[in-house]
Amino acid sequence: MKIVVLGAGAVGLTVAAKLSRVADVHAVARRRHADAVRERGLLMTGIWGEGAYRFSCSEDLPDAWRDADYYIVTAKSTDTEAVCRQFADAIRGREVVSLQNGIGNEEIIERFTDRVIGGMIITGFEWRGDASVHVSVEAAPMKLGRFPSGMDDAVGTLAELIRKAGIRVETTDGIKSDLWSKTLYNCALNPLGAVTNVPYGALADPHAWAIVTAIVREAYRVVEAEGVTLPWETPAAYLEYLKTEQLPATAAHHSSMLQDLTLGRRTEIDFLNGAVAALARKHGIDAPYNTCIAELIRFRERL
Repeated sequence: MKIVVLGAGAVGLTVAAKLSRVADVHAVARRRHADAVRERGLLMTGIWGEGAYRFSCSEDLPDAWRDADYYIVTAKSTDTEAVCRQFADAIRGREVVSLQNGIGNEEIIERFTDRVIGGMIITGFEWRGDASVHVSVEAAPMKLGRFPSGMDDAVGTLAELIRKAGIRVETTDGIKSDLWSKTLYNCALNPLGAVTNVPYGALADPHAWAIVTAIVREAYRVVEAEGVTLPWETPAAYLEYLKTEQLPATAAHHSSMLQDLTLGRRTEIDFLNGAVAALARKHGIDAPYNTCIAELIRFRERL
């Protein structure tokens, strides 16, 4: 089985490393990470295990890898279209998996191939140097499903391979629900953690939690208007799950948006709260909290 990971940052390189033990893998990554992987392997620490993993890695996609069975896109959401355009000839008609944050990535990929697999992963990946990643937390198993809905052999085969690689994974025929479930988590915590510069656990403070609550309630109205069913019937039910299950599991984690802002990079806000606000406008729904937090992050980006 041949697998190519496109836009391989911390998530993509770590997933590629695990899969390299059970499949032929090539990762397309930034030059400094590709050089490090070739020289001494991807260095992994944390809950997914420790060690150095060697696999094919470069800045480009060699011709020998253009017949891959699966292409996994792990680029930031802001780069999804650019990645698809760059490798359009390779991914056309191929199985392409989105393992990214937010809402809208799969719809972009659909413009380049008719074989899209949606993926959801809630795991903390932290850079510890060039091609060196620490896996800090895991709030739930990875989820895979045919996008926009359904299940088939191609999804099942990939899930079994990922399972053999030692990554917890489940399949679903309703991947949109899982994508929105992760987006709720990210919308609730990621930008607020970035603006306030605190780990997620601190957001349980009543003043911060009031903002989290409003963000989630607005998002629920949008999800309902989009015709998506979530595992939790009400915002209150999800907020209870967030506070008692997800927040404790990731209490020490710092927002990925905070890392982006610190490094002067664009965030994925337009695929998270920005997407919620945009869909709210489309459906005639008020979403002042999501709009406000999205504008605050955009302001920080400009600084």
